[in-house]
Amino acid sequence: VIEAPKKGKVRWIFVDYPPFFDRDSLYVGKDGKDYPDNPERFSLFSRAVLEIAKSVFRPDIIHCHDWQAGLTPVLLRTAYAQDLLLSNIPSVFTIHNLGYAGLFPSDALMRAGLGGELFTMDGLEFYGQVNFLKGALIHASAVSTVSRKYALEIQTPEYGYGLEGVLRGRTGRVSGILNGVDYSEWDPATDQLIAANYTAAKLDGKKACKLDLLRAFGLPESDSQLPLIGIVSRFTRQKGADLIAEVADRVLSQRIRLVALGTGEPEYEQLFRELAARFPDRVAVRIAYDNTLAHKIEAGADMFLMPSYYEPCGLNQMYSLRYGTVPVVRATGGLDDTIEECDPATGAGTGFKFTNYSGAALLASLARALGVYSDSAKWTRLMRNGMAKDFSWNRSALEYRKLYEGLVQRLPIKAKIG
Repeated sequence: VIEAPKKGKVRWIFVDYPPFFDRDSLYVGKDGKDYPDNPERFSLFSRAVLEIAKSVFRPDIIHCHDWQAGLTPVLLRTAYAQDLLLSNIPSVFTIHNLGYAGLFPSDALMRAGLGGELFTMDGLEFYGQVNFLKGALIHASAVSTVSRKYALEIQTPEYGYGLEGVLRGRTGRVSGILNGVDYSEWDPATDQLIAANYTAAKLDGKKACKLDLLRAFGLPESDSQLPLIGIVSRFTRQKGADLIAEVADRVLSQRIRLVALGTGEPEYEQLFRELAARFPDRVAVRIAYDNTLAHKIEAGADMFLMPSYYEPCGLNQMYSLRYGTVPVVRATGGLDDTIEECDPATGAGTGFKFTNYSGAALLASLARALGVYSDSAKWTRLMRNGMAKDFSWNRSALEYRKLYEGLVQRLPIKAKIG
C-alpha cells in the first residue's frame, strides 16, 4: 500500500502488487482480450480497499466505479458482512459504461475467493458466466450513472446489455449525475495550448484558432469562412462511426471541411484515411491520441460532431460549449442532457440534436446547423449561449453530496463529508 503526498484534504492511497498490476495495459493484453487472471487481480484490489478501510481510516461511504471495483460491494455484503468496522458502511456503485461488465468463466468466483453460492440468477451468474458488474448492481447500497438520460436508457433492452431487469428492480435508487468539466484545463480564456485566447464577450481569438487548426492539419487557409466540423473520438460504432460512413459523401459534397482525431476499430480508421485521400483539401485525419490537437480542435472548429449510438455522459460536447464550438449530437445519454436544440426564431438553444439513429436524421441535423451558420448574428448568439453554460464539478459534487447524505443518515454530516 502506497500513500501519495497529501494535497489539500484528500488522501491518495494506492494498492501496488507488481505481479498483478505492473503490466503494459490496465485490463487487456496485446490480443485485445481480458487478462486471464483479471478475476484474481481485481478481487485482490477490492479486498485491499476494504482492508485499508479497516486499518487506515473508517470511511462514511465506499464509492466504487465500473466492473473493476465491482466485487467491493459484493465483498462488503458477504465476506465482510459480520465485520464490526465495515458492516454498516454504505456503498455507491457508479456505471460509466454498461457495455463493459467484467464477464468471466464460471470458475471466476472460486478464483476470486468467493463461494459458489453467489453463482445464481439472483447473484453474479449471467448466462453461464460470472458478471462482476451485476454483482455490484445487486449488492451496492445505491447505484448511479453519469447522466439522467443514461440512467433511464440502461433500464431498457436496447441499452441494458441484459441487465435492464436488475436495474429496473432498483428503480428509485439509480441516480444520474453528470460528470463535470475541469474548467482550469478547458477554458478558451486561459488555455495555453491554443493559438489565441478568447471569451464570449470578445470572440476574435477564435478566428485565429481556426486558422491555426487548418495549418495544424495541413488544410488550405483560403476560404476560411467555410464551416469546419471537428471530431475527437474513438472510431467505433458506439461513437457513431458507421453513421459517418453512411453520410460522408453527401456531407462532403457541400462546401464543408472536416478534421478528425482519434483511434479505434481498423475499418473506421481506414474510412477516415480514405476520406482524407479523396478530399485532400477538405478532410484531414490524425490517427492518434493528441491532447494538444484536441484542444486546438475544440477552439478552432465551428461545429463539433458526436453522432453516438449511445453516450453515457460525454465530455467533448461540454468542452465544445465552453469554446463556442456548436455541438451536433444524437439525443442520447449525456448528450441529450447537456445540449439544448437551437430555435433560430427565438435564439434559444446551444446546439443541434437528432433522435433516430440514421443517416437521414444526422443529415437533417447538420442541415439545420448549416442553415443557422449562414446567418452570422444567429450563429454568434448560439455560440454565446453555449459559452454561458456551467457544467463544472461544483454542481455535480452537490448532487453526489446529496446522495451520500441520504445514505449515511447521521449527524453531524458536515464533519463526515463536508
